Amino acid sequence: MSDGFIFGLFVQSFGLWWAIVPGMLIGLAVGILPGFSAQNTLIILMPLMLTMSVEAGTAFMIGLYCTTQLGGGIPAILFNMPGEGGAAATTLDGYPMTQKGQAQQALVCCFAASAFGGLVTTLATLALLPWLSQLGMYFKSVEMVVVMVFGLTLIAAVASRDLFKGLIAGFTGLMIGAIGADPVFGTARATFGFLELYDGVPLIPALIGLFAISEALEMLEQETVVRADKLEEAKKADWKDTFDGMWMMLRYWWQTIWTSMIGLVIGILPGAGSTVAAFMAYHYSKLLSKTPELYGTGHPPGVIAPESANNGVTSGTLIPVLALGIPGGTTGAIMMVVLTYHGLVLGPRLFIEKPQVAYGVFVQMAVCYFFMAIMILPLARYMSRVVWVPTKFLVPMILSLVAVAAFSEREYIFDMGLALVFGVIGYIARKTRYEVTAMLIGVLMGPLLETYLLRALRIGQGDWTVLFSSTLGNVLWVMVALSLILPWIRSRQKEGVLAQSQQAGYES
Repeated sequence: MSDGFIFGLFVQSFGLWWAIVPGMLIGLAVGILPGFSAQNTLIILMPLMLTMSVEAGTAFMIGLYCTTQLGGGIPAILFNMPGEGGAAATTLDGYPMTQKGQAQQALVCCFAASAFGGLVTTLATLALLPWLSQLGMYFKSVEMVVVMVFGLTLIAAVASRDLFKGLIAGFTGLMIGAIGADPVFGTARATFGFLELYDGVPLIPALIGLFAISEALEMLEQETVVRADKLEEAKKADWKDTFDGMWMMLRYWWQTIWTSMIGLVIGILPGAGSTVAAFMAYHYSKLLSKTPELYGTGHPPGVIAPESANNGVTSGTLIPVLALGIPGGTTGAIMMVVLTYHGLVLGPRLFIEKPQVAYGVFVQMAVCYFFMAIMILPLARYMSRVVWVPTKFLVPMILSLVAVAAFSEREYIFDMGLALVFGVIGYIARKTRYEVTAMLIGVLMGPLLETYLLRALRIGQGDWTVLFSSTLGNVLWVMVALSLILPWIRSRQKEGVLAQSQQAGYES
């Protein structure tokens, strides 16, 4: 693969701006609306993509897909309502920054980390594609069980302020995630006679209820999203705050790189997705930080880590599609339909017969992130002003939008009622200081863990030691143990240092 070949692909991709930019604008709108997803939008617009040339169709799809990941962080920061599941981790520090009058800085951190993290992983994919394409082959059922356990350990990280309540919320989420048909015998579990729950609790109504509706109910108790003592300061925000947000991101440039690489690896794994990547990046960002106590209070790295990981997932998701012909998710499956419609054979042959298409997809992604940086970053100043609007106007509009979003995925009226039920559960959890984020992790990870665990046990014929039969799996088990032990060791060390300083003060 020569430099001239790649340069030619970049020139071609910039020439497709007329397909990339509309895709980006649609993706931004889809990401902002809680509950709407890139997958559903791409399915609706598939007839349009099939009428385009293969290059234009993939460019449009890439623009929409990448920008949706960024757009999901906007309502997460401004209203504590993630537009996408991957943006749920962004709420942990993004919304506290908004409440402190730093909505503009938080949005700039989100946009810059998304663009920079996505660009880094896309370029890394172009350079390492032959090796990265084989990574998914090493993660079988046993290794995926450990990855899911990794995800469950994030409950402890999210609930560090009150571990007991966090664990209760997490296990409640696991029980909710167990609702539906048993994956082995197909027996209904806790469906209460509702056929709509036979396939399990749908993620979108759960996400909308736990975050959007419960937060909207809490908003009614205050006049504006921003705290009253910070409102005047927020209204004085200008371009200086945009540059302030850029400086925040640049200070943590190395964290942006390595958390985006976490997203790249997680994206390659089938079934993991951006939510797992975002929470894992947040967890390790906090674990390796010198000031972990600042996380959850409006700390910029708490926004940068999940957003860079989210956009790292985008390139990872497409690697098994192009290199192996195996879709890792719905977006990959849609891309397969578009490419095969044009007569392309996916897999290793694609890189020999049509390298301009195989590598062109990732070049288009790099161009999309470039456009994202110059087009969307300046909008942070104007988007941040939404939080000045009184909640008595915001809440009815939000509730109307999320009700439609809950219906849109499966088109069941039942899902709108289900979102309302989760909204009440989320509101009660917030008022009693239980972590709704920990509950969401349980709802998300529970079914995935059960699926991979049962698959691994079937391979091992019921022998639990099969979970420790893989070298890679054992390395991951050690990492799981370290992620639980290290925070405890660090807290003990800090307590010891604090006790020594107090003792020294008494003696003096």
